[in-house]
Amino acid sequence: MCGIVGYTGKQNVEKQILDALELLEYRGYDSAGMAIMDDLTGQIQVRKCAGRVSDLRNVWCQNLVSGRCGIGHTRWATHGGVCDENAHPHRVGRITLVHNGIIENYEALKDHFGLADQLVSETDTEVVAALLNHFYTGDPHQALVETVKWLKGTFALVVIFEDIPNVIFAIRNVSPIVAAYHKNGTMLASDVAALGGQADRYLVVPEYHVVELHQDAIQIYDMEDRLCEPEFLEIDWDTTRDGKGQYPFYMEKEIMEQPEVIEKTLSSRLVDGHLSLEADGVPDEVLKACERICVVACGTAMHAGLVAQNMVRSILRMPMDVEYASEFMYMDPVIDEKTLVLAISQSGETIDTLEALKYARRQGAKSIAVINVKGSSIARESDYVMYTAAGPEIAVASTKAYTTQLAALFVLVGRMAVVRGVFDEAAEKTFVNGLVQAPEAMQKVLDRREEIHHIARGLLEAKDAFMIGRGLDYSILLEGALKLKEISYIHTEAYASGELKHGTIALITEKTPVVALVTQERIRDKELSNIREVQSRGASVVLLVKDGIKLNQEDYDHVFMLPAMADGMMPFPASAALQLLAYYVSMDRGLDVDKPRNLAKVVTVE
Repeated sequence: MCGIVGYTGKQNVEKQILDALELLEYRGYDSAGMAIMDDLTGQIQVRKCAGRVSDLRNVWCQNLVSGRCGIGHTRWATHGGVCDENAHPHRVGRITLVHNGIIENYEALKDHFGLADQLVSETDTEVVAALLNHFYTGDPHQALVETVKWLKGTFALVVIFEDIPNVIFAIRNVSPIVAAYHKNGTMLASDVAALGGQADRYLVVPEYHVVELHQDAIQIYDMEDRLCEPEFLEIDWDTTRDGKGQYPFYMEKEIMEQPEVIEKTLSSRLVDGHLSLEADGVPDEVLKACERICVVACGTAMHAGLVAQNMVRSILRMPMDVEYASEFMYMDPVIDEKTLVLAISQSGETIDTLEALKYARRQGAKSIAVINVKGSSIARESDYVMYTAAGPEIAVASTKAYTTQLAALFVLVGRMAVVRGVFDEAAEKTFVNGLVQAPEAMQKVLDRREEIHHIARGLLEAKDAFMIGRGLDYSILLEGALKLKEISYIHTEAYASGELKHGTIALITEKTPVVALVTQERIRDKELSNIREVQSRGASVVLLVKDGIKLNQEDYDHVFMLPAMADGMMPFPASAALQLLAYYVSMDRGLDVDKPRNLAKVVTVE
């Protein structure tokens, strides 16, 4: 859950590293640091501090160093608190190192090799630096290979050796590293987004391979020190990040981009009015042969799976489970060769989802990944991949990645309905027409965002909030509640409204804000009845309701009419409204919307 960058080339490295770290700051922003090989002295200069990359810039400006080779890091704390000493890079002897991942046996290594006297931080990373220094006798490959043999856990290690000028070394297990030719050198990072428009192709460093970055060459060696041929991938979305534009935060910009990216996600999969997975390479036989479906995902991606579960059960009449990927392997899941596993992740590097996917495949299950990043670990581990077209998502709270996942999952379920004989031609046409309308329906919500901004002001002083709905509405609200709690810090929970009487209604007091979602025609009366139950206890109700559902608007504190779509398609406009609600509450509370406390965008540690 940290951001890593390395550059060696012809330009001054300071700007290259700091700019790239800012592009990676969503991966961790507890602290930041940089190490540069000084051209004048040949020594490695390290600067680091608790805080943001902007704080690191200020520290660096106080004592500038001229160099053309360096490494940088943004940290999300795991081992050791947030302080200057625990920030990366860590230096021991001739070794300077940054690390993403967790070394589970670092305490045992510290004792076994007698490293404690060399350490000044509380981190597992500094133990690795000391161990690497212990093994280093002049051959960096041999030292790296010997070091990683002792490591238990996940790691991406990026190293510069003080006696090997202008060369960067790296090795990894699970935690990602990508590398590319920069226009004035070479570069590596934990995320392709850090390339920032400086490259049009990149390679994913294979696990347990040593990569060397020289100013004009990238070389990869296996554990037997044999030179390997790198495989490059095309970068097919914009990594330049032209800033927030007219918006104060990336989150608002990304919310507003949703109609466009959903249309892109659908475009290759709606062919001549039909649902197609041909471009994804997913064969119909896989969709026919499975007897049950299991989603493994975390957080927002899991909520996308819950929406898909509603469709699978109502349309396909198939059993489908949605599992917390972090709990999957510990709950004795029932998985076999007749199970189709869907692994959903924006980054494709979510460690819990990756490990759950590997477990499912060992049980014989076929797998399809729904991913936003090409070449990512989950994409490479899956049998088939459906890539979304969300492009870079910078805000920690996911918005467009979520709704493009929904779009891809809708196509997948629709295609399954076709190949399994559930949809005839007329039903497929109706389903496709509904999907085609999704971008426009979302745009109608976005065009009325000031109405939602007005509603949001009523939640600013809340300590607790609740969201209620039934069926598909409840699935949608789980994601809405997550958005509000993670960026506004208001304790927010979504509840199936029929369950209120079984305990939760005890928490409703005078003026408690309750957001109710009513989009499903067949359960309209029951949902409205549940709303009256909380109103009778004094709750303040914000009602998001599908246009055309009859009600007396004067009975509610605030009403926002959602564009009418078929019931099954309502997650698209409803999600946009809930995202905006959370966004405006956070913004008006004066919080950092894009970087909520304690959170990182990409979770690469268990």
